[in-house]
Amino acid sequence: MHPAPSIIFFTVFSGLGFGLLAWLGLGLPDVTGWVAFVFFALAYLMAVGGLISSTFHLGNPQRALRAFTQWRTSWLSREGWLAVLSLLVMAVYGAGLVFLGERWTGLGILGSILSLATVYATSMIYGQLKTVPRWNAWTTPALFMVFAVGGGALMAGQVTAAIILLILLGGLQYIAWTTGDARFRDAGHTMETATGLGPVGKVRLLESPHSGGNYLLREMVHVVGRKHARKLRILSLTGLSILPVLLLLLLPAGHIVGLIAVILHLAGTLGARWLFFAEAEHVVGLYYGKR
Repeated sequence: MHPAPSIIFFTVFSGLGFGLLAWLGLGLPDVTGWVAFVFFALAYLMAVGGLISSTFHLGNPQRALRAFTQWRTSWLSREGWLAVLSLLVMAVYGAGLVFLGERWTGLGILGSILSLATVYATSMIYGQLKTVPRWNAWTTPALFMVFAVGGGALMAGQVTAAIILLILLGGLQYIAWTTGDARFRDAGHTMETATGLGPVGKVRLLESPHSGGNYLLREMVHVVGRKHARKLRILSLTGLSILPVLLLLLLPAGHIVGLIAVILHLAGTLGARWLFFAEAEHVVGLYYGKR
């Protein structure tokens, strides 16, 4: 599928923001006053900024509020409600830390749960799609959740947890790539199944359904070169997991080391998320002879 910058920015930064909020809700790091304000401001900047950026991908952004009415059937709507609830709860919890020096533990735990539930809802927007076999698997929500808590641990300065989670993330990302490569084929989608003409015999494309570009081709059909994807996978995996873990293991903990690790992790995550969308094969591509 087309890797739109707004969706990449949304999924990466909102995930990191809510991941950091989840750690703050657990009292990690143990901060109050203006130090807590800085942590919460950073988390809200990423979470809210990511959510706002997602509206730029909508055909009619002014209708975004209507998504809140479909919570019974739509993961997008559930994500919206969970995001609002988690941000409100964490705002009250954060105000206690910043202005009163008080930690309301129960409220913080509730905010952490809501923050992680928001990330899960975001992941299921993609994980539920049977028309995109690469996404329609347990690896999609697992990746989104570990990206959030791993990146959040790194930003919260939880070194031991960050090392463990980033190692887990690297292995999980490798599994998602290797198993995902065969998922479209294993799902059995072909031109015959897409058209329903399988009983007749072999189906081939006589000519393209459209003579020019259209929305489906722009959004649902994107082909990335195999060699290009392989190189980007290596670079992404190195940035999101390997180098940050080595830095945290080999160098004394400090603000500079932590900042470099965060930057490397962020760069690797952006690359991996670009591939998440670019390598996703939508079944509609069969109609255009692209699969």
